[in-house]
Amino acid sequence: MKTIVYFYSHKGSNRYLANKIAKDLNCEMEEIKPRLNAHLLMMMKVNFGNRKLKTRIEDYDRVILCGPIWMGKLIVPLKNFVKKNVTKINKLIFVTSCGSSFEGKDKKFGHNLVFNELKKISIGKCIHCEAFPITLVVPDEHKEDKSAFMKYHLNDETFKGEIIDVYNEFMQKINSI
Repeated sequence: MKTIVYFYSHKGSNRYLANKIAKDLNCEMEEIKPRLNAHLLMMMKVNFGNRKLKTRIEDYDRVILCGPIWMGKLIVPLKNFVKKNVTKINKLIFVTSCGSSFEGKDKKFGHNLVFNELKKISIGKCIHCEAFPITLVVPDEHKEDKSAFMKYHLNDETFKGEIIDVYNEFMQKINSI
């Protein structure tokens, strides 16, 4: 199955995750680049679109989209990507390194809200969504600190323990899709 990983990353965690997935699947990867990469403007949903991709989405059987969730919202670059390319996508898998926890997935800023929105705008092409909460890499002594997740990022040093189990389960799932 021909697969490509497209990603957008603001602080690096989703870039790390996209690189890891692409390496483990031995597939291509491309960064989604907004025309104007202004964090504050994207938070306010100001939309200038994304730059043109170098690859042709329709050449792939499976697209893995990797990017952050901000305040329980599908961010503008990712939403633009899906809306613009939905007719070219065969199968979509969405993954995110996010601040919401598994316990808070259905709350106001939870990742399930984004998963449901993505499934809706992808008109049935999104076949799987997976969250890699940053809380999985926060040391135990900082887990009660609500702002701690903003201080930690996925990288070779933090990608250990429980997050490896979640990642391995994810890879088993997508290898069977």
